[in-house]
Amino acid sequence: MFKRNRCLRRVAAIASISTLLAGCGVLSSDTPEDEGPIVVGTTSAPSTLDPAASWDSSWELFRNIYQTLLSYPTGTSEPQPDAAEQCGFSDSSNQVYRCELREGLKFSNGEALDAQAVKYSFDRIRKINVNGGPAGLLGSLERVQASNDREVIFHLNKPDATFPFVLATPAMSIVAPEEYPKDALRKGDDAVGSGPYSLDSYSDGKEAVLVRNDAYKGFAKRQNDAVTIRYFQDSGAMVKALRDKQIDVTYRGLAAGDVVELQGAKEEEIQLVEGTGTDINYLVFNPKDPWANRKAVRQAIAQVVDRAAIAHKVYKDTVDPLYSMVPKGLTGHTTGFFDDYGDPDVAKARKTLTGAGINRTVPLTLWYTSDRYGSETAAEFKELKRQLEGSGLFTITLKSRPWKTYVEGYRKGEYPVFGRGWFPDFPDAENFIAPFVGEQNALGTPYPAPEITGDLLPRSRRESDRANVVKEFEEAQQILVDDARLLPLWQGRQYVAASRDVSGAERALDPSTIMMMWELHRKTAW
Repeated sequence: MFKRNRCLRRVAAIASISTLLAGCGVLSSDTPEDEGPIVVGTTSAPSTLDPAASWDSSWELFRNIYQTLLSYPTGTSEPQPDAAEQCGFSDSSNQVYRCELREGLKFSNGEALDAQAVKYSFDRIRKINVNGGPAGLLGSLERVQASNDREVIFHLNKPDATFPFVLATPAMSIVAPEEYPKDALRKGDDAVGSGPYSLDSYSDGKEAVLVRNDAYKGFAKRQNDAVTIRYFQDSGAMVKALRDKQIDVTYRGLAAGDVVELQGAKEEEIQLVEGTGTDINYLVFNPKDPWANRKAVRQAIAQVVDRAAIAHKVYKDTVDPLYSMVPKGLTGHTTGFFDDYGDPDVAKARKTLTGAGINRTVPLTLWYTSDRYGSETAAEFKELKRQLEGSGLFTITLKSRPWKTYVEGYRKGEYPVFGRGWFPDFPDAENFIAPFVGEQNALGTPYPAPEITGDLLPRSRRESDRANVVKEFEEAQQILVDDARLLPLWQGRQYVAASRDVSGAERALDPSTIMMMWELHRKTAW
């Protein structure tokens, strides 16, 4: 069995609503009521409906309409069978992984979900090989074998004790072969999966209507029959919709000001649930840019940036300063950027630049997405511009795009420096290092790091007990600090605001902080 310390605490209600929520099952109902769909608001719209194209928060929708071999039932932090009946390594070296499917699985279109469909889905991800897409998660996979209708065997090219966690990510969603071309992405605004819900309709960037999939066979115990997800451009409009009873729950994108207001208000109609988060926010430096490619420039920026000011001024202390790509709460976390750079220091930054022969003001363009991570993103980048220009060492131009075109831009290498957020694929330090390095990574920006990819990560993957790989992760993080190709800024917390008559929000987040919509339901009594 894959052993590791549980890294995410169960979500608990904040003190202001402790009288309303006394544990995870209070005031709940065993059966859903026919009062219309649960309506969830978020600022995190999918960039695609095709799992082969996505290594981003599109997974929040995928988790609910597609199925993976393994997943996370409520209250668990290790992958458990979903489409599979059982899975496990069949060798001592962690290189052969077998799964037996549940009997009688079907997609929502009636097509059989068998071992061949699983093999097809994995082969398709690797064949299409989208830049910055999920193929980067399958670096240890050599081939997939469908030995019979129900048995799938994954042959790995090297030991990888984290492979079960990869299988549990929505990136590995199983798709219907008749509906998804093997060598191209599927187009259109519909999806065919085998998850707890079917996608009844979808309006790009506006709304996803989910209805109960009666063909579903898996661990999820649905507490409702339908969920509608509405996508908002900013937190203010989302919270107003919650107060006006147009939506029942908000998730992803609550602005700091709205969180603070909800924390302090004694609202009878709204409850706020706070959870430990492992999502991070960081800057990426593009080696194709003549200035961002210079190590001294990156190090000088790392020396000037004031994370505490960003957390306080912009996010009103609803996030925490972060000094490593691996967040607090995970085994192997360090504070490398603080250890090496200390507090912001303009004199040290100037010395770094002049030592590299840079005696002029450095011009840089910083890019951010205007609609993905919440309405504070623009304010965050204005604060970064203020800090960097205030040092007298940089001239900063700010530019932004909506997420869908923003993704296309960074995959094409158009941005000298750009902001990204990361919600973990799985709660392990590996997932805050491996996705960002190598020629093919989640950023679409090549980052050769041979010591990490060729030595430290392979060594760590041989070890099932993750407490025994702290040394490897600490060394990998120090390499990232030295290169300063990625600059961590802050670590988030999870906030869910919900109508007082809705329960289940405190149970709805899996270890990757993806919302399992089936846990939401209306309360029947007080």
